Amino acid sequence: MTLARRNNTFSSLPSLFDRFLNEGLMDWNNLNYSTTDTTIPAVNVKEDEDKYSIEVAAPGMKKDDFDVKLENDMLTISSEKKEEDEKSEEGFTRKEFSYQSFQRSFTLPEGHILSDKISAKYNDGILHIELPKRDEVKPQPARSIKIS
Repeated sequence: MTLARRNNTFSSLPSLFDRFLNEGLMDWNNLNYSTTDTTIPAVNVKEDEDKYSIEVAAPGMKKDDFDVKLENDMLTISSEKKEEDEKSEEGFTRKEFSYQSFQRSFTLPEGHILSDKISAKYNDGILHIELPKRDEVKPQPARSIKIS
């Protein structure tokens, strides 16, 4: 077996393996980013006997930043936010702007939702959407059937 001596001339440069482990090339937290490097909000979907509930985590936004639509049993939640900041000092102008947008869509069970009773509110950074179920799809209590 021959031992090879490693040249440490470039020891200050990280190897590809080091970069892979340390710089997060496989950082699972980055899976919630869109192609425009904006965050796609996390969503919780819950179901109980009377309704479906959707919670969208979107801190720093206003209720006017959201658009919630129902079309053909497809609920779509979207947002588009643009900001510009311009400052002038001593003959220099600095202008910064940002643009953020997202869209999430959910296919609802056909005929299960009272579409005219859907409600939404934005509170403490969370958009809450309530989708009440029709009576005929709610679980019915067990009943005894009389045998004749």
